Amino acid sequence: MKELLIKYKEIINYLIFGVLTTLISLITYYALTFTMLNPNSSIELQIANIISWCVGVLFAYFTNRKFVFNSKNNDRLKEFITFTGARVTTLILDMLIMFIFVTTLKFNDKIFKLISQVLVVIGNYILSKLIVFKRSNHEKNNR
Repeated sequence: MKELLIKYKEIINYLIFGVLTTLISLITYYALTFTMLNPNSSIELQIANIISWCVGVLFAYFTNRKFVFNSKNNDRLKEFITFTGARVTTLILDMLIMFIFVTTLKFNDKIFKLISQVLVVIGNYILSKLIVFKRSNHEKNNR
């Protein structure tokens, strides 16, 4: 069992911090829409959505950097910009899936939000591993 935990530590940590990121994002969204932003206003709804996404991305960057990928990259600004760019890519994927399947084809939004989130989590992991934290992973493998 211990060998499996060590072997899959990165993926396990990614899933743990992914769940925490999702919770932080949802709590931020609900806090904003229950207190100061009106979810019935399309503009205020999107403002709450964007703020909650930003808070989630900030939390995800720092936890992924330290606890998931153990990044030693000294150029944190460039790394953060790359991380944010990757997250914008999967945000667009999420929005496209919802637009195509829910808005256009009229499928159930709850089902497609779940499908979309699974694809977003997979996409975020792949982009983080192969692009964002690539240098630190390469350095780790060469030791």
